[in-house]
Amino acid sequence: MRQLAAAPSAPAVASALLGMAAAAQAATMTIRVTSFGPQAVGPTGNLQLSLVLLSLLAVLPLSLVRSYPATAAVIITAANVLSAATLHSLTVAGVLAQLAVQYVLGLGGAQVLAASLSLPFALLALFGVAAHSGRLASALTAGLIIVLASAGPLASLAGAALRARRAAAAHSESRLGIATVLQENTARGERARISRELHDVVAHHVSMIAVQAETARLTTPELPPAGAQRLAAIGDMARTALTEMRRLLGVLREDTGADPAGRQPQPGLAELIGLIDEAREVSRGGARLIVSGWPAPLEPGVELATYRIVQEALTNARRHAPGAAVDVELRFADDVLWLRVRDNGPGPAGSGRFAGNGLRGMVERAAAVGGSLRTGGAVSGGFLVEASLPAKIITKHGHSS
Repeated sequence: MRQLAAAPSAPAVASALLGMAAAAQAATMTIRVTSFGPQAVGPTGNLQLSLVLLSLLAVLPLSLVRSYPATAAVIITAANVLSAATLHSLTVAGVLAQLAVQYVLGLGGAQVLAASLSLPFALLALFGVAAHSGRLASALTAGLIIVLASAGPLASLAGAALRARRAAAAHSESRLGIATVLQENTARGERARISRELHDVVAHHVSMIAVQAETARLTTPELPPAGAQRLAAIGDMARTALTEMRRLLGVLREDTGADPAGRQPQPGLAELIGLIDEAREVSRGGARLIVSGWPAPLEPGVELATYRIVQEALTNARRHAPGAAVDVELRFADDVLWLRVRDNGPGPAGSGRFAGNGLRGMVERAAAVGGSLRTGGAVSGGFLVEASLPAKIITKHGHSS
């Protein structure tokens, strides 16, 4: 039934059926009343045609109720009131059409208009039935007027109640959709954070294991063949672990975007010296830290981003330019921290540096704290990572300046 009522042609079909029923009832009422002779109260002559026309006018506008509900309701109400007041007759089809348009008005939010359409019938019920009941065509007409006076407001309230229930259901569905989107975004941000931490921390140490194993195999004098074989196996397993980790990181990074910096950063600028010393020990090339400007404590998120960017840049240099010397430069300005990491290796050409997750993670790190980062070949040769990070200095009282 709901599907039939919601069909586009439902108002036109209902209007046609009610129109046929109204015309048939009007003709029957005319024949029955005129059969009593000229003394009977009822339409005769031209009044017969008027009754049929008003009966049709009280139902046919129902076909326009979806496009022009207010217009259709006013026309139907006027036809019913005119038929009841002048011809003292109403059809059941006209009553049904009247209740239907008042229901539709209530459903559309026009409760005041819908309720006001019952006022003429209330006046007819009070004055026409009480004082002039003998002028009515039959008791049926009087009953139908009372039905319209009492059931019309109920029909509009039923439409308004359905409208409110639909609005509440839509609001609940909207809230559920928003909660689902927030949950998905939270999960994506968490996956991105885990991916970045896993890549920056675990991959860094596994890469160092591979480099140290290879360095020990090549630099240890008079190393027994079994020991060399075991060190080579350690390096192979570390590289296999890195490959599997990259595959896992690719899964974690699916459908994720940049998220804010970690809420509890651990390493910062003070740990850069140990990081560079560690890189110098495991690499056959040199590594040095160059600081200019006036060093000062920065926001934890900025210090964490700086540490992770340097850590990834050193790992990239060991992986793609083994043995190359690396310079890490920090330049403190008034409100900007300039970071440069350059190696003297072969540069980006053919090294595959742009194919992994490392460079993407560095860009995300810089963007997360409001900075920017670019990578590419250095003018003097080698590979360059250059970042501009906001330098909000932390005072002794914990405020930023």
